Amino acid sequence: MANDHQTDSSKSQFTTRRSALKTAAGASVLAGASIPNVFAQVNEEVKVALIGAGGRGTGAVKNALSVSGALGPIKLHAMADVFQDKMDRSYETLKKDPNVGDKIDVDPERRFIGFDGYKKAMDSMKAGDIAILTTPCAFRWPMFEYAVEKGLNVFMEKPLCADGFSARKLLEINKKAKEKNLKVGVGLMCRHCKSRNELKKRIDDGAIGEITSMRSYRMQGPIGSCFTPKNDGKLSELMYQIKNFHSFIWLSGGAYSDFFIHGIDEMCMIKGAFPVKAKSVGGRHYKTIEINGEQVEAVDQNFDSYGVEYTFEDGTIATFDGRNMKGCKQEFAAYAHGTKGSAVISSKSHVPASSRIYNDQNIDYNIRATPANLQWAFPNTSTKRGGHSEGNPYDIEWEVLLEAIRNNTEHNEVDRGVAASVVTSMGRMAAHTGQEITYDMMLNSEHEMCPDVTKLTLDSDSPIMPDGDGRYAIPEPGIKKDREY
Repeated sequence: MANDHQTDSSKSQFTTRRSALKTAAGASVLAGASIPNVFAQVNEEVKVALIGAGGRGTGAVKNALSVSGALGPIKLHAMADVFQDKMDRSYETLKKDPNVGDKIDVDPERRFIGFDGYKKAMDSMKAGDIAILTTPCAFRWPMFEYAVEKGLNVFMEKPLCADGFSARKLLEINKKAKEKNLKVGVGLMCRHCKSRNELKKRIDDGAIGEITSMRSYRMQGPIGSCFTPKNDGKLSELMYQIKNFHSFIWLSGGAYSDFFIHGIDEMCMIKGAFPVKAKSVGGRHYKTIEINGEQVEAVDQNFDSYGVEYTFEDGTIATFDGRNMKGCKQEFAAYAHGTKGSAVISSKSHVPASSRIYNDQNIDYNIRATPANLQWAFPNTSTKRGGHSEGNPYDIEWEVLLEAIRNNTEHNEVDRGVAASVVTSMGRMAAHTGQEITYDMMLNSEHEMCPDVTKLTLDSDSPIMPDGDGRYAIPEPGIKKDREY
């Protein structure tokens, strides 16, 4: 990345914002004093534009349109993607959904294909409407910038960035979003989980004493497009990579950033801070993918296993272990240990968390068990609708965002969303380079992964092209020390 991209203000973001980030790390929702320039009264219809019509984008629309009617009328008004089939599939899925189908109002002329589709979709909206940004994070900052320019509120998925340049851009753009009183939600929905927030209150009140260590695991088989074979030529290189974006670091931060960020961020939430450095191990063991019953070489950029040690400013250690390999022990949970006891932050997947506190270090992994050392457990009773008392944090984060829009209260999750993304990236980079990576190093890294992201078209080459054998550059720890590939 060229030095002229770095302003003095962007270089100093972390050192000048450390205390603010520590505060943001522990907050699930920003407090809301009423401020001027209300965009949408309760009886006004809010329009939504979906930018990135994949599975997560389609899911985000369902969450947005399923919120309480007390928060006012809301409709999907426009869509944009670079794949026609993906957009058609998303539209049909939403239109047929019995819960939200009547709120899908996207005429064909408001379904846009191409790298400039997001601008056309946002141009069809009015100030105060909502843009949902669920493309791979390589495109996040220019889309956020355009949304802020148009005066749109925003919901954007995690991770927000994969490199330091994009992180700095987002922080700068967000200053303008705050000046315009725009409401911005970030898809780290565990921050809105009832169980985790009740646990955090108790830990902050000393239920387990001083936190001495934390640990998180996401040990699973291959997920999403984290294992990818060679391009067979049916798609251009750029389109092939976007279709398989979990496989490419420039697009998504790879499987590490796109999937593991939740487990890392929930430890930061409980700690009330973000780590300042990371050291890691990881590797590629047998990178193959099964296609039609045949094992084929996977040529993506991901490692298949990672072990990261994060260190907070006070010296507390948090470890994260992630794996994408078949046939191995699976675990998807997070824990905290303190001087007086221990806690289950989350038990299995994102929800229900089934958070619990124990009087010693002996954690019972059976969520239904009530051993003598159990101090507290979130009451996961069934609700009348057959759910559980934790609710769905994917829905809750939208309720919070829409309530802020309707009541004109402060709500902006970008700073901590960037911090969580940078922390995740520094653990990934530590594994990929074999070096200890600090927050400062990651935030101010000069490796801009997609320097011409705003110039991409359907006919462009990808920022990373395969070699003559169809393979992509992969991390080489200890050899490539200042960049990941």
